[in-house]
Amino acid sequence: MPPAALGCGQALGRADNSWVFTLGVILARAGSKGLPNKCIRPVLGRPMIEYTIDHALAAERLNAVLLTTDSPPAQEIARRRGVEVIERPAEVADDTAAVDSVARHAVACYERGHGATVDAVVLLYGNIPVRAPNIIDRAIVHLAETGADSVRTLAPIGKHHPDWLHTLDGDRMVQFRPNSIHRRQDLSPLYYHDGAVIAVRRAALFAAANARNDPHAFFGRDRRGIVQAADATVDVDDPIDLCLAEAILRSTPRNAKAFSIDTGCAAFGA
Repeated sequence: MPPAALGCGQALGRADNSWVFTLGVILARAGSKGLPNKCIRPVLGRPMIEYTIDHALAAERLNAVLLTTDSPPAQEIARRRGVEVIERPAEVADDTAAVDSVARHAVACYERGHGATVDAVVLLYGNIPVRAPNIIDRAIVHLAETGADSVRTLAPIGKHHPDWLHTLDGDRMVQFRPNSIHRRQDLSPLYYHDGAVIAVRRAALFAAANARNDPHAFFGRDRRGIVQAADATVDVDDPIDLCLAEAILRSTPRNAKAFSIDTGCAAFGA
């Protein structure tokens, strides 16, 4: 039986007609220092992590979805939505734990429990309530079509471009990169990973298990990107991010019915 039968998504076919099984892994940690328990903070009246669960369950190319977390409330929310839960042990639950270590633990638990081996893994952070429609599927398809080791979503750098940054010598401003650029249009295009999606081949993820001095090793050698608009994703790390996420969600028709005056933004006194 092809792995697609284990989940609800559409498996991508290889040239030899075998199957590519893609596992979605939602990452959420209870001990965030910036916003403790931020994965369950209310966003328009819903726990933040529910939005990522929505995104994952809506993805047609994910064959199965699980949550790895040390947060009991997040575990309860996921189980209520029919999402499998991996209870994250202490050694991969603090702020020093590498993302790839957490992902490998979750994948290994899934494979042992289901007697199956996955081909690709999609990492989804539970503190991102705003993602572009279909972006998860786009990343999975791009990973398969390019043969890359990993695909990440990117956004263009705007006003914080390195050519407009300075260091300080006391109060004396020193250009980070000497230049005379004053128009935004003349800045070299640069991009940052916006956190929305990381799609990676299992082989690359597990090959990095011994690369302890390179936390990015699990991206593999062939790293690709999908560029999005800067407002396509909101990665919530502080109260301002939370207010921005609510403003964007409130303006999206499909989320209008979820609006609540008891918002996380109000809760932080913003």
